Amino acid sequence: MGPGRDVRFVSSGVKLPCADPSPAPAPAPTLLSAALPFAHIGRAIDSAVRHVARSLPRLPVARAETGVPPPIPLPRRQKDGGGGGGEERVLISEVAVRGKDGEPLERPELEAAAAAALRVCRPNAALTVREVQEDVHRVVESGLFRSCMPVAVDTRDGIRLVFEVEPNQDFHGLVCEGANMLPSKFLEEAFHDRHGKIINIRHLDQVIKSVNGWYQERGLTGLVSYAEILSGGILRLQVSEAEVNNINIRFLDRRTGEPTVGKTQPETILRHLTTKKGQAYNRAQVKRDVETILTMGIMEDVTIIPQPVGDSNKVDLVMNLVERPSGGFSAGGGISSGITNGPLSGLIGSFAYSHRNVFGRNKKLNLSLERGQIDSIFRLNYTDPWIDGDNKRTSRTIMVQNSRTPGTLIHGGDHPDHGPITIGRVTAGIEYSRPFRPKWSGTLGLIFQHAGARDDKGNPIIRDFYNSQLTASGNAYDDTLLAKLESVYTDSGDRSSTMFVFNVEQGLPVLPEWLSFNRVTARLRQGYEIGPARLLLSASGGHVEGNFSPHEAFAIGGTNSVRGYEEGAVGSGRSYAVGSGEISCRMFGPLEGVVFGDYGSDLSSGPKVPGDPAGARGKPGSGYGYGVGIRVDSPLGPLRLEYAFNDKQARRFHFGVGYRN
Repeated sequence: MGPGRDVRFVSSGVKLPCADPSPAPAPAPTLLSAALPFAHIGRAIDSAVRHVARSLPRLPVARAETGVPPPIPLPRRQKDGGGGGGEERVLISEVAVRGKDGEPLERPELEAAAAAALRVCRPNAALTVREVQEDVHRVVESGLFRSCMPVAVDTRDGIRLVFEVEPNQDFHGLVCEGANMLPSKFLEEAFHDRHGKIINIRHLDQVIKSVNGWYQERGLTGLVSYAEILSGGILRLQVSEAEVNNINIRFLDRRTGEPTVGKTQPETILRHLTTKKGQAYNRAQVKRDVETILTMGIMEDVTIIPQPVGDSNKVDLVMNLVERPSGGFSAGGGISSGITNGPLSGLIGSFAYSHRNVFGRNKKLNLSLERGQIDSIFRLNYTDPWIDGDNKRTSRTIMVQNSRTPGTLIHGGDHPDHGPITIGRVTAGIEYSRPFRPKWSGTLGLIFQHAGARDDKGNPIIRDFYNSQLTASGNAYDDTLLAKLESVYTDSGDRSSTMFVFNVEQGLPVLPEWLSFNRVTARLRQGYEIGPARLLLSASGGHVEGNFSPHEAFAIGGTNSVRGYEEGAVGSGRSYAVGSGEISCRMFGPLEGVVFGDYGSDLSSGPKVPGDPAGARGKPGSGYGYGVGIRVDSPLGPLRLEYAFNDKQARRFHFGVGYRN
């Protein structure tokens, strides 16, 4: 046991001095420090050693009858011939354990405990000073005694060696100060069976280690820094918890690393931190705060450095931030999954401007334009990830969109004399989202949509080549005001992951010609790790009730539905259900191999869609597909290339980016 430095024990209100520590190099600065609860043991042993060194070699032994120290006959002294370095030995006729005043101890079990700790000191044994010192050490280290003093007494029968011990007080209560984070039940359980018993320093040492371990396991900076035994057997523990004093934000230049002026408002950063001034310093919590700041998307690097504040238990947290460029233009391209014919008709180009830190408050502005031979989408989004003055982390998104997309999912199979049908939509809305449980989040929105069909020349049409109606109202356009409610559950473990999405949309007929319908959809994805392979099961389904546009029916078949079929080739209905199973295995590097099977059905709801577009085109209404594929990890998500067969023995390649819906 190392000598105590910071933990000291006090009995009857008198502080016991700590043993002088041996010289050592200056330690590195630490937030808190403490030593083991044996501060008095070194001093007690040193005192006993000096006493026995004075007593045994010269033997100033007091006679029991007169108290006069006469000389002791030399034959009782022997030279140590057993490798003891020539130390003199003294023959002991009797060994006894007594109280500090020389009287027998009130508790026989304490006398027995002290006697059991003696290993060398036995009657009729020739002892050296070192051997007596070792037994004194053992008695004190038993944890039951505050001091142990060896006394040599000359009697008629020879030298009697008496170990005068001072027991610790009986335990009658505990006072713990400064433990703001530690549950009181923790210490109650540690001392529940100790009341009325001698305070055992060894047991106390174990309790202190368990308290320190409790803080360490939870990433907290805290420990027992002081302990004392008060008069009356009251044990007092002082717990020191590192407390957050100030949180200072410092922006660093991304090129030079030197301090600079940041664009982000400091309060925008501070409101995202769960670590607050006056709280206990929690390393795990600080690490989560770093991850939270990085997920804001406006920082390139984040570090938090704790710095002690003087001699107190407080720490200042210095947050070093390196900002990312806040905005810029980008261009790219992609493939539209809704266009399946022609070598180039599915290609689209895109141009976008984004600003990820508007006003230095982490607000997002995105303006994008996508254009293909048939597709075109203009989109404007403004997102406030955390509304000012809200304490529930509610976000707000305002969206305006003008799009023209192919109608092949529902109204495919164009006649040679008629060009393709496109669906034009003008959409505007607002959505509010927030987490309401650790793994649950919700979204509430209000969206207006003005949509209708157009021919290849851009003229509005209300019926297709098969004389199927293209709008629910019979007008060139359908107007809908949608109230949206969505709930999302996500969970990820070591061997499994789960995602569940439930969505309800209600058309509000504010005006008589506006559509009124209710749409409910749900998606579930469950993954399992099975040895080196991964099993992924997914299912989705939905139903629409009311008067809705035919192009809003559920389309079944394609890359994100039933592979082996073209997009929407299985069917389209008021209801649908799709199930899928995949087994993937890492091949080498970022490359994975996958085997899959899909099944989908419109649940016989195809004829219930206005105009029955699926029946007019002879779609089966149900089907399955299976095949193999490869996947490559990329910054955009998995790049998927799959080759599938369907139940009609047709085969087809599918290419996709990201996870299946």
